[in-house]
Amino acid sequence: MSVQQTIRYGAMALATAGLALAGPASAQYRQKISHDPGRCNSGASVKINISGIKSSSGKIRVQSYRGTKAEWLEKGKWINRIELPARAGSMTVCMPLPGAGVYGIAVRHDVNGNGKTDLRSDGGGMSNNPSINIFNLGKPSYKKVQFSVGNSPSSISISMKYM
Repeated sequence: MSVQQTIRYGAMALATAGLALAGPASAQYRQKISHDPGRCNSGASVKINISGIKSSSGKIRVQSYRGTKAEWLEKGKWINRIELPARAGSMTVCMPLPGAGVYGIAVRHDVNGNGKTDLRSDGGGMSNNPSINIFNLGKPSYKKVQFSVGNSPSSISISMKYM
């Protein structure tokens, strides 16, 4: 094998390895997906029963995170996001997950649909329904929200809270 062929094969191997590493890393965060209840029929997923939605105005945003200190509610570290028109009372949302593991779910009701958090009107909730107060500034510990998911669907309930 000539030196040029060796360099060419080496470059191709590095490029292939780089693509293999870059693909999953770039695909693991910030996936905006449409709601598909059928995704909770098999595989790693969680059916989220959301209660206490105060009005049918605005949007409900559901985001999944890995249930770790490094990723829970960290900017840009959400895995999947589903946005739906709000429906007063309760809603059920199916969130597909990348695989078995420990996760946390955050739900926000953007009452006026402006895409911003308005503390006086918007509501929120999280997996395991932790208390939210001035001391944790709405960001309870990942330990309080985390839940385990296997390779089959699971179910949780989240109660919305408003100011």
